[in-house]
Amino acid sequence: MPIYEYRCKRCDGEFNTLIIRSGDELRIRCKMCGSTELTRLLSRFSYHQSEESRLAEFDTRKSRDDTFYKDSRNVGLWAKKRAKDLGVDLGPKFDEVVDRARTGKILEDYEK
Repeated sequence: MPIYEYRCKRCDGEFNTLIIRSGDELRIRCKMCGSTELTRLLSRFSYHQSEESRLAEFDTRKSRDDTFYKDSRNVGLWAKKRAKDLGVDLGPKFDEVVDRARTGKILEDYEK
């Protein structure tokens, strides 16, 4: 069941609506003025990146602000990319520690 966005050609208003059945789209009216003269808009979308593609695109030399380092997921990504750039394989234990750090679960180890 997609949610489509529309722009009214009469009042230039924008709105979105849930389409449950294919025939529903034929009955849509502008929520502001009631017109049926509508243009369907291209909505924003996102896609899921794999870990490998994120590592490939990540530049460890780029300067970051403080908020970057406050997110443990970013620090873990930086550590993995840096090890890869240096050609160092620190083994599965390194990956395990980094993954635990990225999820925030590593803090549980220190709270005991």
